[in-house]
Amino acid sequence: MMNYFQNMMTSGFYGLPFPMAGWWFFPLIVWSAVWKGIALWRAGRSNHLGWFVAIFLLNTVGILEIIYLVAFAKKK
Repeated sequence: MMNYFQNMMTSGFYGLPFPMAGWWFFPLIVWSAVWKGIALWRAGRSNHLGWFVAIFLLNTVGILEIIYLVAFAKKK
């Protein structure tokens, strides 16, 4: 069992060396965080509690957030 954890620590992300896995992982995090922040702000300001909780809890890489912003958020 200890060998398994040591192997995970040295092999990186899903068996790839960390620099190879990181080139797509960090932009994905930034993309998701930007959309999540915008959607949470709009849902909070519009008192859409259900949408706020769903967007906060579900990680959909920006898909749910974009759907909310395009279809359900009130335009100013």
